[in-house]
Amino acid sequence: MITVEDLKLHLNLTTDTDDALLSQKIAAASAWVNSYTGAVADAEDAPEPVKEAARQLAAHLYENREASLIGVTASELPFGLLELLGPYRAWNF
Repeated sequence: MITVEDLKLHLNLTTDTDDALLSQKIAAASAWVNSYTGAVADAEDAPEPVKEAARQLAAHLYENREASLIGVTASELPFGLLELLGPYRAWNF
């Protein structure tokens, strides 16, 4: 759905130093989005809001690698992530 190059553009990264780590963050974000949406994110033609949500989540995971931060305001998920994915959510009961 999103590539390392896509995420690097989103993060404004120009080096290849963290490419392996970025791949891991993309995999984790894609798995989370797939679980939330019912695998919409795996589609080659995934809707742009789903791709943007995956970018934001992967960037969040990359920039906030620890569960707790000191001296800053932290949030569990990037602001607006659930709103981007809401129309594509898979409801399972």
